[in-house]
Amino acid sequence: MKTAQEYMDSLRQMSGEIYFMGEKVENLVDNPHFRPHVNSAAMTYEVACDPEFEDLATATSHLTGKTINRFTHIHQSNLDLVKKVKLLRAIGQRTGTCFQRCVGWDALNATYSVTYEMDEKLGTKYHERFCEYLKHIQENDLMVVGGMTDPKGDRMLSPHQQADPDLFVHVVERREDGIVVRGAKAHQTGAANSHEILIMPTVNMRPEDADYAVCFAVNLETPGIMQIFGRQTNDERKMCEMDQGNRVFGIVGGETLVVFNDVFIPWYRVFMCGETQFSGMLVERFATYHRQNYGGCKCGVTDVLIGACASMAEYNGAARASHIKDKLVEMIHLAETLHTGSLACSYEGSQLPAGNYYPHTTYANVTKQNITRFIYEIGRLAHDLAGGFIGTLPSEKDLAHPVIGPVVDKYFKGVATFPTEHRIRMARLIENMTGGTAMVESMHGAGSPQAQRVMLLRDAKLEQRKGFARKICGIIDDEDQ
Repeated sequence: MKTAQEYMDSLRQMSGEIYFMGEKVENLVDNPHFRPHVNSAAMTYEVACDPEFEDLATATSHLTGKTINRFTHIHQSNLDLVKKVKLLRAIGQRTGTCFQRCVGWDALNATYSVTYEMDEKLGTKYHERFCEYLKHIQENDLMVVGGMTDPKGDRMLSPHQQADPDLFVHVVERREDGIVVRGAKAHQTGAANSHEILIMPTVNMRPEDADYAVCFAVNLETPGIMQIFGRQTNDERKMCEMDQGNRVFGIVGGETLVVFNDVFIPWYRVFMCGETQFSGMLVERFATYHRQNYGGCKCGVTDVLIGACASMAEYNGAARASHIKDKLVEMIHLAETLHTGSLACSYEGSQLPAGNYYPHTTYANVTKQNITRFIYEIGRLAHDLAGGFIGTLPSEKDLAHPVIGPVVDKYFKGVATFPTEHRIRMARLIENMTGGTAMVESMHGAGSPQAQRVMLLRDAKLEQRKGFARKICGIIDDEDQ
C-alpha cells in the first residue's frame, strides 16, 4: 500500500495533459488550484497506514490474499458494505470535503459483477481480463476515477442519433490488438489527480448503440487523453490561506472534462464492447453503489459543519440560546437520518452471482434522494446559526493590513475571550462548506434527483402493494386467485 507521500510523489511523476484557465498545468501537486484536492485524496492513503483505522481502511484481497487499501477492494460481505460507509464518514470528518476516491471504487465493484454475468451468458472473457486489471490496481494501490457521465448532447436522442457522435464515448475502430475510442466524460471528480480512469456507458443502450456500449480502463497519461479542469467558486480564495475556509482540503473534488481523441485501448483492458444488453445493468449497479455512499461521506462532512456552527455559536455568545440548540439538534437529526439510510442499504445488501455484495437498491436510492434535500436544509440552518457576516467578511489581506487590520479586528469580534481571527476562520469554513459548489455536488453527484425517483418507482412493486390493498378491503379478482 502507498503512503500519502508516495501517492503525491507518484502524481509528480505523471505527465498527463491537463489545462486550467487556458494554460497547461505542469506541476499539479504543488499548484495551489490543485493542491487541496490532492491533499484530500491523500487522506485515503493516510488512514490506510494508521493503526487506528486498520479495520476500516484496509481489507484482504479475495484475489491475492494480501492486505490492500479498502478503496481497491471488492466487497465480500454485508460487513464490507457497512465498513465502507463508516470509512467514508471517518474520512469526511478529517477532510470536511470530497476525497474523490469513491467513484472509482464503485466502478470497480460494478464492473466486477457485470463482467462475470456477461461471461456466464455470452461466453466472453471480460471477467478474467478485469480480475487481472484489478490485481494491478490492488498491487500498486492506484487511484481510479470512474468515468460514467457523458456530455449527452440532445437528451431526447439516443447516442447513435446525436448530430455529433462524439457526445458519448464510442468505438471508432476495432483492431486485432484493441480498439480506438473517441468522446468525452464530464464532471470527473478527482480525475486530475488519479492514475487511471475506468470508463462505463452512461445510459441503457439499444442494439443501434453498440459502438457506445463500451467499458474499458486506461492510464490517464495515455496519448490522446486531455483534461480541462473546471472553475470553482473559490478559485481565487485558494491564493489566501484563511479566505478559502477549508485551508488544507478545499471544497468538493476538483472536476475535469476528460477528452478522448482517438485513444488506443488494448483488448486486455476492454471489459465490454458492443454488449448493449448489459449496459443498463452496469449503469444501475454503479449508481446503486455510488448512492450508498452519501450517508457516509456527506455525514462526515456534516459533522465538521455542525462543529463549526456550534463553535460559531460560542464565539457569538449565543450557545446557550434555546433556538440555537434546537437548530443544532435538527442538523444532527438530519445527518444521522442520512447515515442510517446508508447503513440500512448496506446491512440489507445481497450477494451477486459474481460473489461480491451489492447494496439494497431501494434503500440506496432513498438515501441519495434524501441527500438532495437534507443537505440543503442543513446548509440553511448553518447560515441561520452563523449569521449574515459569513457572506460579507473582509479578506485575509484586510485583517493583516497595518491600517485597516485593527478596525476589522475590533468590529468583527464576538465574545471578548475569543480572538477575532478564530471567529473569521470559522465563518470562512462555514461559508466554504455551504457554498454553491458543495450544494450542487450534493444535488447532482451520483445522479440528479429524478434518476433516483425513476429507480424508486421501478423497484416499488406497485402491483404487489395494490394486491395488499385489494385483500384488505375485500376486493377479489383474477389476479388474487
